[in-house]
Amino acid sequence: MWRRILSVVGALVVGLVVASYLGAVHGLGDSLAVVRPALAGIAVLLGGLLVRARRRGGGLVAVMAGLIAGVPVIVSSLPDGPGDGDAYHVYQKNLSFRLADPAPLIADIAALTPDFVTLQEVTARTRAVMTGLGETLPSQHLCPFATVGGVAVLSRWPMIAGTARCADGDGLAAMQVAAPEGPLWIVSIHLHWPFPYRQSEQLTRLLPMLASLDGPTVIGGDFNMVPWSYTLKAIAQATGTERAGSITYSLPMAGGWLTLP
Repeated sequence: MWRRILSVVGALVVGLVVASYLGAVHGLGDSLAVVRPALAGIAVLLGGLLVRARRRGGGLVAVMAGLIAGVPVIVSSLPDGPGDGDAYHVYQKNLSFRLADPAPLIADIAALTPDFVTLQEVTARTRAVMTGLGETLPSQHLCPFATVGGVAVLSRWPMIAGTARCADGDGLAAMQVAAPEGPLWIVSIHLHWPFPYRQSEQLTRLLPMLASLDGPTVIGGDFNMVPWSYTLKAIAQATGTERAGSITYSLPMAGGWLTLP
């Protein structure tokens, strides 16, 4: 009996791992992608138990599913080398509508002297960050989004006239700037939470606008989604971009037992 229960649980976990790749079909797929590393680890563990319980076929399937899902995440989490050769530097920040004192953040950005800044949750209070950076990053474009605040892009290079764009109510601000190496789009995105919230529908509306950006593009954002999801892959495909840097686990959940990237 216990072998049968173990087999059923193993099949369920493998099914959830597979479903985590179906974000293009339904938003639930990307919600499962958020916990794909945990599902992968559980699949490998259950697979090992199934092999020991003489359910060799099902056990090997579970182990392979876990490894296929988990190894790419582990590899992409390895630290990157130094980026001294990068042409431009971008500073990305969700300001948090709860930000009480913007002065330390202004000082931090000013000290790092980035070429571009992408911001989310810009409110009447946190807009002080944009104002405080006006001298070094004079080209600024702000778009309204939700009650938590708008999205903004800032640049030390001049904005090309007529290129400022907003996705009204959908959390996107974009402008093209005259950078030293040629015109460059700077985009800030703030996505809703994934299913059962509205991220999937929001993405569907944003992709045509992103695909219409002609030329090199830099995107910063609070995507509320993991890097290996369909959502992030769709944005990268629409804009011809790729993720910069390694994955960082920074959002503690469940009392610190689970940290999301």
